[in-house]
Amino acid sequence: MTTYCDYCNSHPEDTFHKNYHDTQYGFPLKSDDELFERLVLEINQAGLSWITILKKADNFHKAYSKFNIAKIARYTEKDRARLLADAGIIRNRLKVNAAIVNAQKILELKKEHGSFKSWLNAHHPLTKEEWTKLFRKTFVFTGGEIVNEFLMSTGYLAGAHQKDCPIFKKVAAQKPAWMKK
Repeated sequence: MTTYCDYCNSHPEDTFHKNYHDTQYGFPLKSDDELFERLVLEINQAGLSWITILKKADNFHKAYSKFNIAKIARYTEKDRARLLADAGIIRNRLKVNAAIVNAQKILELKKEHGSFKSWLNAHHPLTKEEWTKLFRKTFVFTGGEIVNEFLMSTGYLAGAHQKDCPIFKKVAAQKPAWMKK
């Protein structure tokens, strides 16, 4: 019998969680827009269940210009109002603002590091506490739990899967050697 993580075992009938666990959670992301999407989704999850975010993921993707960082960085008050009126996403002023401000911050990071991914790679490996301090200094609405989940879900911090989970090996196979430290 295959042993899955407690995450899946605690949601046995939930295909949203199972699909996320098996295809996204802990896997390294390639593009800045994908990384930004995950950060925005983690920010929006704060205070809510992850299943709420998973069920609204397609709506987020449409509402936030497919998570195109440059487009979101240029969002205006009209865009903020549109997002706050969109029942398909989380309509929280602080979370909407965080997406826009953090997109602007990522554009600043790109000037110095070339990409958001390069900025993350340049700081790897750090402890959870060091990452949290760095994120709080750089971004808005990025507390310890948000930073932890963002980094675990994108492969920068260990712990996304238990070692006896079959997905653990799939994730490990996709990580570059330097990221396995």
